[in-house]
Amino acid sequence: MQSKGEIEEAKLPLLEQYSSPAVRSKYEEDDQDLDLSQRIWIESKKLWHIVGPAIFSRIASYSMLVITQAFAGHLGDLELAAISIANNVIVGFDFGLLLGMASALETLCGQAFGAKKYYMLGVYMQRSWIVLFMCCVLLLPLYLFASPILKLLGQPSDIAELSGTVALSLVPLHFCFAFQFPLQRFFQSQLKTGIIAWVSLVALVVHVLVSWLFVYGLKLGVVGTAITLNFSWWVLVFGMFGYTVCGGCPGTWTGFSIEAFSGLWDFVKLSAASGVMLCLENWYYRILILMVGNVNNAEVAINALSICLTINGWEMMIPLAFFAATGVRVANELGAGNGKGAKFATIVSVMTSGVIGLFFWLLIMILHNELALIFSSSKPVLEAVNKLSILLAFTILLNSIQPVLSGVAVGSGWQSYVAYINLGSYYLIGLPLGFVMEWVFHQGVMGIWAGMIFGGTVIQTVILLIITIRCDWEKEAEKASMQIRMWADLN
Repeated sequence: MQSKGEIEEAKLPLLEQYSSPAVRSKYEEDDQDLDLSQRIWIESKKLWHIVGPAIFSRIASYSMLVITQAFAGHLGDLELAAISIANNVIVGFDFGLLLGMASALETLCGQAFGAKKYYMLGVYMQRSWIVLFMCCVLLLPLYLFASPILKLLGQPSDIAELSGTVALSLVPLHFCFAFQFPLQRFFQSQLKTGIIAWVSLVALVVHVLVSWLFVYGLKLGVVGTAITLNFSWWVLVFGMFGYTVCGGCPGTWTGFSIEAFSGLWDFVKLSAASGVMLCLENWYYRILILMVGNVNNAEVAINALSICLTINGWEMMIPLAFFAATGVRVANELGAGNGKGAKFATIVSVMTSGVIGLFFWLLIMILHNELALIFSSSKPVLEAVNKLSILLAFTILLNSIQPVLSGVAVGSGWQSYVAYINLGSYYLIGLPLGFVMEWVFHQGVMGIWAGMIFGGTVIQTVILLIITIRCDWEKEAEKASMQIRMWADLN
């Protein structure tokens, strides 16, 4: 019987077919012999090899939520408010946690792939499935008791009741996250991003067709609109899993392994740190919606803010693609022992994402009057969105930098430090400032949002930027080598 090392060696030629000729040998040149523009071009090609398909797949996935919200918005204001609360608060709550927990794979799989420890990627993914599924079971009451929870948090009774009904229909989507997020990071870490894009395209087409059938054909209302998400997101899971088990990932997937159950506690700790790091920021915006539910004319306020956050979330798929790509690039370079390469990858990624963020900031400032038309024809909602557009523009600009710096943290394994930074900047500074702007200075929705953005996001970005600038990258490369050996010993 072959040992794991022998299996890896046997699979190495196959792995090199996609890691060397297609990617690695194409880019591995002596940087000392190149000028700055050539180095930027080479690193940009590496980065966009991941970012391009990641942007498409994430926008396609998020577009499913946007399409669902748009269908609901044309059913009525109450239906739009209900689907907004269900998607942005209930689903958004565990989406942020599970997405963050899955990002532990960007550290482990990215560094293992950089070190050519290919066999470990499949084991890591299976451990992540186990951990995230257990987390889904623990979070299930959030869906089952959504209505009383929302009422307890001060939401209007009619919105809370309909939101709870919608949330119950989204339980299959909830469990889908436990498998889809690890699969996505498994592919990204080994630079097989094209398959994610193709599967996402198929899922988006399925979602549009099923949405039309359920809403206009079968006339199932807002619940039917929500159910469509279950179909499309599970297409993502089955598509990527089918590609994996049918031979698409030789070496990194060698079948189900009992070793996935070993070292689970250490994996839980790293996943929990990753989850807290990302969900503290994600939950921040969910709290923002709940706070707005307590202001005057809550239905219009919730709809306007939800539309702005949906547009922000749509554009946010681009920085999140950079988040994932930066995490993979930094982890790959650190896993290969190249600290300087990790530093240069960080610089190129931050600059590229910042330029894109500046473009969308300008676009929002120009088109502020037309932003809400796709979601609602209600004049009060359209006027409220127009007033919030300037905050939306600056949120998009700030969020073009912060996720990239968080990606550096994931690639380097700094999740626990960033979790503390997020807790302090968002919840000890941003959230109280938002309360003060609304209930002391009576600035309404704009005051809540502005206080939370400029009190939280700005401070978090500045701190992460300082940490990144002061980082000793050669020392991080040494730590990555030690971490890889430690996790290999658990196998």
